[in-house]
Amino acid sequence: MATLYTQQASNTHKTWFLMASFLVIVIALGWTIAQVYGAPEILYIAVIFSLLMNVLGYWYSDKIVLKMAGARPASREEFFDLYTVTENLAITAGLPLPKIYVIDDPSLNAFATGRDKNHAVVAATTGLLATLNRPELEGVIAHELSHIGNKDMLLSTVVVVMVGFIAILSNIFLRSNLFRGGSRDSDNKAGGVLAIVGIILAILAPISATLIQLAISRKREFLADDSGALLTRYPEGLASALEKIGSYNQPLIHANNAMAHLYISNPFGAGKISGLSKLFMTHPPIEERIKILRGM
Repeated sequence: MATLYTQQASNTHKTWFLMASFLVIVIALGWTIAQVYGAPEILYIAVIFSLLMNVLGYWYSDKIVLKMAGARPASREEFFDLYTVTENLAITAGLPLPKIYVIDDPSLNAFATGRDKNHAVVAATTGLLATLNRPELEGVIAHELSHIGNKDMLLSTVVVVMVGFIAILSNIFLRSNLFRGGSRDSDNKAGGVLAIVGIILAILAPISATLIQLAISRKREFLADDSGALLTRYPEGLASALEKIGSYNQPLIHANNAMAHLYISNPFGAGKISGLSKLFMTHPPIEERIKILRGM
């Protein structure tokens, strides 16, 4: 137990360090654009707007995500196993019962969202509910409740908004610089060099931000696997569920890049990926997760 709490604290510190990296990217990009256009107010606007987007995104994240996923409320009568499993595990974890939703989709997947444990939501696809047995379903729900207990939802929401904002900021700069002829100092050699640096930074910033987003997502998935296994005291349940999830390779009907990292598995279909491509995965390879669970 102490080991897991130590791992949670360590991963949380690393994650907040990565989050700070987003602000560095925003400040660097905003400063460069401000210098190119000779308008220092651009930097202040960029930082303030990024923080504002974080607040708004966090506050309304559950409603936005549920709409994007095509989820609907699940009643106890229609989805008795899902409801009772979630209820029992929430009590065991010391968490308020989250709102429970289902997604009418044959794919095998689930996610948790919401701004905190008192406004949390757990959703599962009908395909998942039809395929998994009760111990496997307990493993999946324990994984999602662990995201709630570990406060991953706040981090995930803030990261998504920051990545989107950096991409928008970079796109605005690239379009304005290319189509309006660059900075007001375009005849000046130093200004021209600065404009080139700005273009390079504007191209690299979204890529860097996306890599940070994916790194955070993968870290939180490993931690939720560990926490979920501890909650059920039966790691094999989640390991077996992940095997079944990994064997179904069809994408979700409402698969969306913006919320892909929220699911327990890649909503575009699981597959074996290795090498450099691992950097661009929203989830750790299922094979690695199963191996770790079965080694517990």
